[in-house]
Amino acid sequence: MKRLPKWAMFGLIFSFILIGTGCMLAINSCSKNDDPENPGNQKPSESAVDLYTVTLPWGTPEQIKEYTGFTVSFNKDNHTPNYVAWELLDSEVSYDVDRSDNFWQDLEIEGCPAHADYTHSGYDRGHMCPAADQKWSVEAMNDCFVMANMCPQAHELNAGAWEALENKTRQWAKRDKAVWVIAGPIYDENDTKRIGLYNIHPRVPGNFFKVLLALEVEEPRAIAFVFPNMASPGNMMEYAMSVDDLEEMLGYDFFSVLPDDIENKVEAKRSFAEWNR
Repeated sequence: MKRLPKWAMFGLIFSFILIGTGCMLAINSCSKNDDPENPGNQKPSESAVDLYTVTLPWGTPEQIKEYTGFTVSFNKDNHTPNYVAWELLDSEVSYDVDRSDNFWQDLEIEGCPAHADYTHSGYDRGHMCPAADQKWSVEAMNDCFVMANMCPQAHELNAGAWEALENKTRQWAKRDKAVWVIAGPIYDENDTKRIGLYNIHPRVPGNFFKVLLALEVEEPRAIAFVFPNMASPGNMMEYAMSVDDLEEMLGYDFFSVLPDDIENKVEAKRSFAEWNR
Protein backbone atom coordinates (compact mmCIF):
# COMPACT_ATOMS: atom_id res chain seq x y z
CA MET A 1 0.00 0.00 0.00
CA LYS A 2 1.31 3.44 -0.90
CA ARG A 3 2.29 5.46 2.16
CA LEU A 4 0.66 8.89 2.58
CA PRO A 5 2.91 11.92 3.00
CA LYS A 6 3.00 13.52 6.46
CA TRP A 7 0.92 16.52 5.42
CA ALA A 8 -1.84 14.20 4.20
CA MET A 9 -1.75 12.17 7.40
CA PHE A 10 -2.11 15.31 9.54
CA GLY A 11 -5.02 16.48 7.38
CA LEU A 12 -6.75 13.13 7.72
CA ILE A 13 -6.34 13.09 11.51
CA PHE A 14 -7.63 16.66 11.75
CA SER A 15 -10.68 15.69 9.67
CA PHE A 16 -11.43 12.80 12.03
CA ILE A 17 -11.21 15.18 15.00
CA LEU A 18 -13.67 17.60 13.38
CA ILE A 19 -16.07 14.80 12.49
CA GLY A 20 -15.86 13.39 16.02
CA THR A 21 -16.48 16.79 17.55
CA GLY A 22 -19.46 17.30 15.27
CA CYS A 23 -20.89 13.92 16.29
CA MET A 24 -20.53 14.76 19.98
CA LEU A 25 -22.28 18.08 19.40
CA ALA A 26 -25.07 16.31 17.56
CA ILE A 27 -25.48 13.85 20.42
CA ASN A 28 -25.48 16.62 23.00
CA SER A 29 -28.04 18.58 20.98
CA CYS A 30 -30.53 15.78 21.66
CA SER A 31 -30.31 16.47 25.37
CA LYS A 32 -32.91 18.58 27.11
CA ASN A 33 -31.95 22.09 26.10
CA ASP A 34 -32.20 24.47 29.03
CA ASP A 35 -32.07 27.55 26.80
CA PRO A 36 -34.21 30.34 28.28
CA GLU A 37 -34.39 31.99 24.85
CA ASN A 38 -35.83 28.90 23.17
CA PRO A 39 -37.24 26.46 25.75
CA GLY A 40 -39.61 24.89 23.24
CA ASN A 41 -36.69 23.02 21.65
CA GLN A 42 -36.15 20.87 24.72
CA LYS A 43 -35.91 17.16 23.98
CA PRO A 44 -35.20 14.22 26.28
CA SER A 45 -31.69 12.80 26.10
CA GLU A 46 -31.12 9.06 25.81
CA SER A 47 -30.33 8.85 29.53
CA ALA A 48 -33.53 10.78 30.25
CA VAL A 49 -35.58 8.28 28.28
CA ASP A 50 -33.96 5.47 30.26
CA LEU A 51 -34.87 7.14 33.55
CA TYR A 52 -38.42 7.56 32.28
CA THR A 53 -38.67 3.83 31.61
CA VAL A 54 -40.43 1.75 34.26
CA THR A 55 -40.46 -2.04 34.17
CA LEU A 56 -44.06 -3.19 34.58
CA PRO A 57 -45.42 -6.58 35.64
CA TRP A 58 -45.46 -9.11 32.81
CA GLY A 59 -48.55 -8.87 30.63
CA THR A 60 -49.45 -5.27 31.53
CA PRO A 61 -50.85 -3.54 28.41
CA GLU A 62 -48.52 -0.71 27.47
CA GLN A 63 -48.14 1.79 24.66
CA ILE A 64 -45.39 4.34 25.16
CA LYS A 65 -45.48 7.76 23.56
CA GLU A 66 -43.23 10.76 24.07
CA TYR A 67 -44.92 14.15 24.16
CA THR A 68 -43.24 17.51 24.56
CA GLY A 69 -41.89 17.52 28.10
CA PHE A 70 -43.17 14.12 29.30
CA THR A 71 -43.61 10.46 28.40
CA VAL A 72 -46.78 8.38 28.78
CA SER A 73 -47.07 4.63 29.26
CA PHE A 74 -50.72 4.01 28.35
CA ASN A 75 -52.94 1.08 29.30
CA LYS A 76 -55.61 0.39 26.67
CA ASP A 77 -57.65 -1.80 29.04
CA ASN A 78 -57.92 0.80 31.81
CA HIS A 79 -58.03 3.71 29.33
CA THR A 80 -55.63 5.55 31.63
CA PRO A 81 -51.85 5.74 31.82
CA ASN A 82 -49.82 3.13 33.66
CA TYR A 83 -47.56 6.05 34.48
CA VAL A 84 -46.43 9.44 33.20
CA ALA A 85 -42.79 10.52 33.59
CA TRP A 86 -40.97 13.82 33.18
CA GLU A 87 -38.01 15.86 34.37
CA LEU A 88 -38.80 19.21 35.97
CA LEU A 89 -35.97 21.75 35.80
CA ASP A 90 -35.58 24.74 38.08
CA SER A 91 -35.65 27.07 35.08
CA GLU A 92 -38.97 25.66 33.84
CA VAL A 93 -40.79 26.64 37.03
CA SER A 94 -40.36 30.35 36.30
CA TYR A 95 -42.15 30.51 32.93
CA ASP A 96 -45.75 31.68 32.63
CA VAL A 97 -47.27 30.23 29.44
CA ASP A 98 -51.05 30.47 29.77
CA ARG A 99 -52.96 27.36 30.77
CA SER A 100 -54.49 25.65 27.72
CA ASP A 101 -57.61 23.86 29.08
CA ASN A 102 -57.97 22.33 25.61
CA PHE A 103 -58.41 18.64 26.41
CA TRP A 104 -57.86 16.48 23.33
CA GLN A 105 -58.02 12.84 22.31
CA ASP A 106 -54.92 11.28 20.79
CA LEU A 107 -56.13 8.86 18.12
CA GLU A 108 -52.64 7.37 17.89
CA ILE A 109 -53.10 5.97 21.40
CA GLU A 110 -55.23 2.82 21.46
CA GLY A 111 -58.04 3.23 23.95
CA CYS A 112 -57.42 6.92 24.60
CA PRO A 113 -60.66 8.48 25.88
CA ALA A 114 -62.24 11.67 24.64
CA HIS A 115 -63.08 14.76 26.67
CA ALA A 116 -66.74 13.69 26.73
CA ASP A 117 -65.94 10.35 28.37
CA TYR A 118 -65.42 12.22 31.66
CA THR A 119 -68.41 14.56 31.35
CA HIS A 120 -70.94 14.29 34.20
CA SER A 121 -68.94 11.40 35.67
CA GLY A 122 -68.40 12.98 39.06
CA TYR A 123 -64.62 12.84 38.54
CA ASP A 124 -62.08 15.42 37.44
CA ARG A 125 -59.86 14.93 34.43
CA GLY A 126 -56.89 14.54 36.72
CA HIS A 127 -53.53 15.44 35.18
CA MET A 128 -50.70 13.07 36.00
CA CYS A 129 -48.20 15.55 34.56
CA PRO A 130 -49.66 18.88 35.74
CA ALA A 131 -50.16 21.88 33.49
CA ALA A 132 -48.22 24.08 35.89
CA ASP A 133 -45.08 21.97 35.22
CA GLN A 134 -45.37 22.70 31.50
CA LYS A 135 -45.50 26.52 31.49
CA TRP A 136 -42.10 26.67 29.79
CA SER A 137 -43.48 25.93 26.31
CA VAL A 138 -46.74 26.45 24.43
CA GLU A 139 -46.34 23.04 22.81
CA ALA A 140 -45.68 21.37 26.17
CA MET A 141 -48.72 23.10 27.66
CA ASN A 142 -50.95 21.90 24.81
CA ASP A 143 -49.56 18.36 24.98
CA CYS A 144 -50.19 17.99 28.71
CA PHE A 145 -53.94 18.31 28.06
CA VAL A 146 -53.96 15.11 26.02
CA MET A 147 -56.48 12.69 27.52
CA ALA A 148 -53.75 10.03 27.67
CA ASN A 149 -52.34 12.10 30.56
CA MET A 150 -55.61 11.98 32.53
CA CYS A 151 -57.17 9.71 35.15
CA PRO A 152 -60.60 9.87 36.83
CA GLN A 153 -59.67 11.72 40.01
CA ALA A 154 -61.87 12.80 42.88
CA HIS A 155 -62.07 16.59 42.95
CA GLU A 156 -61.28 16.60 46.68
CA LEU A 157 -57.93 14.99 45.93
CA ASN A 158 -57.21 16.85 42.68
CA ALA A 159 -57.77 20.25 44.28
CA GLY A 160 -56.41 19.19 47.67
CA ALA A 161 -53.47 16.98 48.65
CA TRP A 162 -52.51 16.10 45.07
CA GLU A 163 -52.28 19.77 44.11
CA ALA A 164 -50.32 20.48 47.30
CA LEU A 165 -47.77 17.83 46.32
CA GLU A 166 -47.53 19.29 42.81
CA ASN A 167 -46.78 22.71 44.29
CA LYS A 168 -44.23 21.21 46.66
CA THR A 169 -42.53 19.38 43.80
CA ARG A 170 -42.03 22.65 41.92
CA GLN A 171 -40.48 24.18 45.04
CA TRP A 172 -38.13 21.24 45.35
CA ALA A 173 -37.18 21.39 41.65
CA LYS A 174 -36.35 25.07 42.00
CA ARG A 175 -34.21 24.34 45.04
CA ASP A 176 -32.51 21.16 43.76
CA LYS A 177 -31.98 22.20 40.09
CA ALA A 178 -33.98 19.26 38.73
CA VAL A 179 -36.41 16.60 39.92
CA TRP A 180 -37.46 13.46 38.05
CA VAL A 181 -41.16 12.73 38.52
CA ILE A 182 -43.21 9.60 37.76
CA ALA A 183 -46.93 9.53 38.57
CA GLY A 184 -49.87 7.29 37.87
CA PRO A 185 -52.91 5.40 39.13
CA ILE A 186 -52.96 2.34 41.37
CA TYR A 187 -55.56 -0.35 40.69
CA ASP A 188 -56.47 -3.46 42.63
CA GLU A 189 -59.10 -6.13 42.05
CA ASN A 190 -61.74 -4.08 43.88
CA ASP A 191 -61.38 -1.12 41.51
CA THR A 192 -64.11 -2.14 39.09
CA LYS A 193 -65.89 1.20 38.66
CA ARG A 194 -65.77 2.79 35.21
CA ILE A 195 -67.05 6.05 33.78
CA GLY A 196 -68.04 7.16 30.28
CA LEU A 197 -71.24 7.15 28.25
CA TYR A 198 -69.76 5.95 24.97
CA ASN A 199 -67.47 3.15 23.82
CA ILE A 200 -64.53 4.06 26.04
CA HIS A 201 -64.97 3.61 29.78
CA PRO A 202 -61.98 4.81 31.82
CA ARG A 203 -61.41 2.77 34.96
CA VAL A 204 -61.47 4.63 38.28
CA PRO A 205 -58.34 3.97 40.37
CA GLY A 206 -58.50 3.50 44.11
CA ASN A 207 -55.19 5.29 44.69
CA PHE A 208 -52.52 7.37 43.00
CA PHE A 209 -48.73 7.33 43.32
CA LYS A 210 -45.98 9.81 42.68
CA VAL A 211 -42.23 9.11 42.74
CA LEU A 212 -39.59 11.83 42.98
CA LEU A 213 -35.85 11.55 42.34
CA ALA A 214 -33.24 14.29 42.85
CA LEU A 215 -29.85 13.61 41.26
CA GLU A 216 -28.43 17.14 40.93
CA VAL A 217 -27.70 17.31 44.67
CA GLU A 218 -24.76 16.31 46.85
CA GLU A 219 -26.61 13.26 48.19
CA PRO A 220 -29.07 11.84 45.63
CA ARG A 221 -32.42 10.95 47.13
CA ALA A 222 -35.82 9.61 46.18
CA ILE A 223 -39.22 9.36 47.78
CA ALA A 224 -42.68 8.04 46.92
CA PHE A 225 -46.19 9.10 47.86
CA VAL A 226 -49.50 7.23 47.70
CA PHE A 227 -52.84 9.02 48.08
CA PRO A 228 -56.31 7.45 48.12
CA ASN A 229 -58.64 8.71 45.41
CA MET A 230 -60.62 10.86 47.83
CA ALA A 231 -60.02 13.72 50.21
CA SER A 232 -56.63 13.10 51.85
CA PRO A 233 -56.34 15.31 54.91
CA GLY A 234 -53.41 15.55 57.26
CA ASN A 235 -49.69 16.02 56.78
CA MET A 236 -48.10 15.10 53.45
CA MET A 237 -45.56 13.04 55.37
CA GLU A 238 -48.31 10.57 56.33
CA TYR A 239 -48.60 9.53 52.67
CA ALA A 240 -44.85 9.16 52.06
CA MET A 241 -43.00 5.86 51.68
CA SER A 242 -39.78 4.52 50.22
CA VAL A 243 -39.57 3.71 46.52
CA ASP A 244 -38.78 0.12 47.51
CA ASP A 245 -42.08 -0.10 49.37
CA LEU A 246 -43.98 1.30 46.40
CA GLU A 247 -42.25 -1.13 44.04
CA GLU A 248 -43.33 -4.01 46.25
CA MET A 249 -46.89 -2.70 46.24
CA LEU A 250 -47.08 -2.22 42.45
CA GLY A 251 -44.67 -4.79 41.09
CA TYR A 252 -42.97 -1.93 39.19
CA ASP A 253 -39.24 -1.29 38.90
CA PHE A 254 -38.23 2.38 38.89
CA PHE A 255 -34.86 3.91 37.93
CA SER A 256 -33.24 0.59 37.04
CA VAL A 257 -30.63 2.36 34.88
CA LEU A 258 -29.04 3.98 37.92
CA PRO A 259 -25.85 2.36 39.23
CA ASP A 260 -26.88 -0.33 41.71
CA ASP A 261 -25.24 1.36 44.70
CA ILE A 262 -27.14 4.63 44.05
CA GLU A 263 -30.43 2.91 43.18
CA ASN A 264 -30.35 0.71 46.27
CA LYS A 265 -29.52 3.64 48.53
CA VAL A 266 -32.08 6.15 47.29
CA GLU A 267 -34.93 3.65 46.90
CA ALA A 268 -34.58 2.20 50.39
CA LYS A 269 -34.93 5.50 52.22
CA ARG A 270 -38.13 7.32 53.19
CA SER A 271 -36.54 10.74 53.42
CA PHE A 272 -39.40 13.21 53.77
CA ALA A 273 -37.50 15.31 56.34
CA GLU A 274 -34.59 15.69 53.90
CA TRP A 275 -36.93 16.65 51.06
CA ASN A 276 -38.85 19.14 53.16
CA ARG A 277 -35.90 20.71 54.98
